[in-house]
Amino acid sequence: MAKVKIYNLEGKEVEELELSDVVFGVKRNDDLIHQVFVSISANQRQPWAHTKTRGERSGSGRKPWKQKGTGRARVGSVRTPIWRKGGIVFGPRKERNYDKKINRKMRIKAIKMVLSGKLQDGEIKVVDKLELAEKKTKTMNSILKNLNLKGRILLSFSNSEKELRMYSKNLEKVENILTNQLNVLDMLNNKYLVISKDSIKSLEDKYQEVVENKESK
Repeated sequence: MAKVKIYNLEGKEVEELELSDVVFGVKRNDDLIHQVFVSISANQRQPWAHTKTRGERSGSGRKPWKQKGTGRARVGSVRTPIWRKGGIVFGPRKERNYDKKINRKMRIKAIKMVLSGKLQDGEIKVVDKLELAEKKTKTMNSILKNLNLKGRILLSFSNSEKELRMYSKNLEKVENILTNQLNVLDMLNNKYLVISKDSIKSLEDKYQEVVENKESK
């Protein structure tokens, strides 16, 4: 069973916590992690690019000149794609759907793999509790400095700590998320995961329950 050091808000080690191998001792599978990462990225993508077809362009529907006898190339509309200000053929459309489906078991397993990898690499910092003596961004910044972390940081808050999220929003290279919304994309986009002891317990309860339900069927 893996262990992790618990720190107080001054950055001093106060105890060690044993972690469940079901959540923090999962063997890594890079292919699965990549598949889930790409899926989440694709699902967040918005199709902003949009071009107009000849039917959406403004202009008369009248034939510019007669079909024969003028010596010029035949043309049926001023909105033809080969004319300036005409419609676009095969251009990007806002109706495009980038969504990729990933089933729940794959998503959960990938989360546990990333958590296990971060634990092995020393990139999970667990604090005994997340609370602020003064509810200010400056106080939150001091806590992170005490933990001596260099690089991008993801702060994970439990439901009871969620009101503290606003005090980390303006910190450089710091993102925040609720623990029950923790995902592969946000964890991999940040080097360190800072999380409280209560949030660790809730993660273990959540994903332990998934395994137990599977075994009972």
